Amino acid sequence: MRSSTIADPSHTTTAVFLDTNVLVDCADHRDLSRQQLCRAATASLMSVGRATISTQVLQEFYTACIRKLGLSSATAHTLVRQYRRLPIVTVTPDLIDQAIVLHQSQQISFWDALIVAAAASAGCRTLLTEDLNAGQIIAGVEIVRPEESHFG
Repeated sequence: MRSSTIADPSHTTTAVFLDTNVLVDCADHRDLSRQQLCRAATASLMSVGRATISTQVLQEFYTACIRKLGLSSATAHTLVRQYRRLPIVTVTPDLIDQAIVLHQSQQISFWDALIVAAAASAGCRTLLTEDLNAGQIIAGVEIVRPEESHFG
């Protein structure tokens, strides 16, 4: 069961980790309701200094903008620059090791485990994502879907 103190930003100042898929949905014009939902959540968290990402998120976001959304590399680069002002967790060999342990123990993909490990290393108690199971807690990080959050 999700605690309202994690899902409701008025009750905590803990940073929230944004997964790549949330940022991609912010740039995706094919589903305007999803785009609006993710933009509202992201803008709300960014406006109060609570959004955190990782170098992995920036890399995946750039390639998804080009490959999935069909944006030019210049447009994708401009979007990446907008997110560079956020606190960014650098993927290090130690973080990769933590992700491998999570991958093995939690039976999640390595890439999802790396996102969770980055969130945990930044002290985030919430991961805003469309992946993983909503309400699940991994390494002290609760999985929350954009449509189930109170961030927007």
